[in-house]
Amino acid sequence: MRQEPQRERILTGDRVTGKLHLGHYVGSLKKRVKLQEEYDPYFILADVQALTTHFEQPELVRKHLREVALDYLAAGIDPDRSTIFIQSLVPEIAELTVYYSMFVTVNTLRHNPTVKSEAADRGYDDLYYGFLGYPVSQAADITFCKATLVPVGEDQIPHIEQTRKIVRRFNELYGAVFEEPRALVGEVPRLIGLDGKGKMSKSLGNAISLDSSKSEVEAKLKKAVTDPARVYKSDPGHPDICPVFAYHQAFMPEESEDIREQCTQAKIGCAECKLRIARRINDVLEPMRERRAYYEARPKRVEEILQSGTEQARHIARETMLEVREAMNINYFAER
Repeated sequence: MRQEPQRERILTGDRVTGKLHLGHYVGSLKKRVKLQEEYDPYFILADVQALTTHFEQPELVRKHLREVALDYLAAGIDPDRSTIFIQSLVPEIAELTVYYSMFVTVNTLRHNPTVKSEAADRGYDDLYYGFLGYPVSQAADITFCKATLVPVGEDQIPHIEQTRKIVRRFNELYGAVFEEPRALVGEVPRLIGLDGKGKMSKSLGNAISLDSSKSEVEAKLKKAVTDPARVYKSDPGHPDICPVFAYHQAFMPEESEDIREQCTQAKIGCAECKLRIARRINDVLEPMRERRAYYEARPKRVEEILQSGTEQARHIARETMLEVREAMNINYFAER
């Protein structure tokens, strides 16, 4: 079990619904690697929450859990400085979820903007209990380890506000057990998908996964949608409506203004523009490929990391739940 450093604790992670892609790297993974230097990060592999939309195919969740774990390690998440754990193997999270659900109204959950948005995207008319209760489950994820910071994008702020309300209500009812967590909101750039129709998404098939080979990156970018108004190389381009230029801004910010100028003056064609960014993205992915190959060749080591991280999370969870049960006066045999 790793030693607990005296640093502020962070809770972040992913629902394990598929491989991570460049959008995840730009939006969160890159930042998470840096956060290890200042904080005590807990990374949750949220397999229970993945079941809210994949309950009919639990075998896929099992497969995706390993893929996401490898993505974390390949990206530079260091198991000596961070705790990577499996949500379903920390039963105290489920217990805390139940306690929280006693005083969170259904109407509150139905009006949660993130829940409403995802339900609309998935065409859900009737909401499953697990799906509707996602924000309550997330509140338990954050508080079981007493995390005080949660890195999020703007769209996730309603979840953090819901968690703060739950913590406030719990403390009012039973005593000050938890500190209200804060959202760590930074600029979270969103990559447009290769098809130019929305954000990069694994479910839409318009993404470049982090385990892509050099040739796969080049091939996918070669087919990427660019400025629809630019038919010939001699036509002036419009970078602000070109998905590929967004990749330049994300991965080559120091050169993006030069690319913008060349594009608007028709001094560079789309093919060359795609080739340049493909080279840069492959430079970023190359060390990840090396780390991934290391861990793929050592599956037992990956298993040990997940087991150790989950054991550490359970250790913290047990301590938290002793406080919770005592505060709620349901520690029935504590004096025996």
